[in-house]
Amino acid sequence: MDNRAIGVFDSGIGGLTVVKELMKVLPNEKIVYFGDTARVPYGNRSEEAIKRFSEECIEFLNKKDIKALIIACNTVSAVALEMLKEKFDMYILGVIVPGSRMASAVTKNKKIGVIGTNATVLSGAYEKNIKKENLENAVYSKACPLFVPIVEDGLSDSKIALDMTEFYLDELISQDVDTIVMGCTHYPILENTIKLIVGENINLVNPAKETVVEMKRYLEKNNLLNEELKNNNNIFYITDDENKFRKNLLDFINIKNPNIKKVDLK
Repeated sequence: MDNRAIGVFDSGIGGLTVVKELMKVLPNEKIVYFGDTARVPYGNRSEEAIKRFSEECIEFLNKKDIKALIIACNTVSAVALEMLKEKFDMYILGVIVPGSRMASAVTKNKKIGVIGTNATVLSGAYEKNIKKENLENAVYSKACPLFVPIVEDGLSDSKIALDMTEFYLDELISQDVDTIVMGCTHYPILENTIKLIVGENINLVNPAKETVVEMKRYLEKNNLLNEELKNNNNIFYITDDENKFRKNLLDFINIKNPNIKKVDLK
């Protein structure tokens, strides 16, 4: 048994989709979250900047004596995961491989759409991993860079979100995809809006769910589960506006009196 916390890192609030799943699947586990809200979004940054930012953030989390880490940011998972695994001596799990596995499992016609940030789409990481699951899979990717600021600004259910979703996804729908991977952890917060555009016949894959299942397997296999009863000791570190983050946290997960701490990495 290991009562240390699981770390979750994201460029902003998107990683809260992973936190939500962790609280369902592993309710006894303590979570230490880090959201780099001052520098979100990462998806339009250079590869060099993404690697530097993520290394700084995980250096901070590593000092919190976490037992494992989920890179909840698809952009970081696509661009910097291997570098981070080499630098830090801990179990680090990204979201792309679990998400790709789920997409390949649920598609019927082997036509899979992937939506993500510019950096995630340009990396080709989802296409590579989805085809690794099954070479017959056809992958159609679409960058949706404005989804992250829409979510960060609390506009997920707005008319502008609906219009932008229709603008971005019409092309994928025309490819007859039966599955779309929400390849950014911010995007599941837009799930209701996305469903209004794509309809009920297209599967929406949330990589956060399969990633948390994968983390549970790892903890069980290595006897690292928390032996304490369900706790309320989760900590949320952010690098910008505490009030804005608190509102998003309460709206999405409804945690009462969350422990939020603003930090300056410099």
